[in-house]
Amino acid sequence: MTVTAAQIAQVRRMVDEPTTTVYSDLLIQGFIEKYPIPDERGTDPYYYVYVGGVPTKTANVDWIETYDLNAASADIWDEKAGAVASRFDFGADGGNYTRSQEYLQAVDMAKRYRGRSHIRNVRLVSSPNEKNLGYIGNLPEPD
Repeated sequence: MTVTAAQIAQVRRMVDEPTTTVYSDLLIQGFIEKYPIPDERGTDPYYYVYVGGVPTKTANVDWIETYDLNAASADIWDEKAGAVASRFDFGADGGNYTRSQEYLQAVDMAKRYRGRSHIRNVRLVSSPNEKNLGYIGNLPEPD
């Protein structure tokens, strides 16, 4: 799987990380590659093949690489929120310091991008393949 420089740049803008100081391009690429989605033709990034009755995940060579950048950005915002979660508000020398706002903003941004992320379907894969088991109990044999 290959993530483009344009996709990395877009995620950088979405998570307000313009430099590679905290998040390198390789690290952002890892976040993006966690979320492959069906391409514009509806082709899934992978499919399952039964090998000896066990489902094996196989890459789909017809899939045009497409990723959910919103989900990747939400993960980064969640991580950024975790990094500042221990900050607390305090008052000193006549001033009030509300450092918890940074955490709340990061959590809000994570929710925002998670809400915009691609709808994920869960594909149930039976293991072992029920067609190879034959007749089971009182159930009719599968087609």
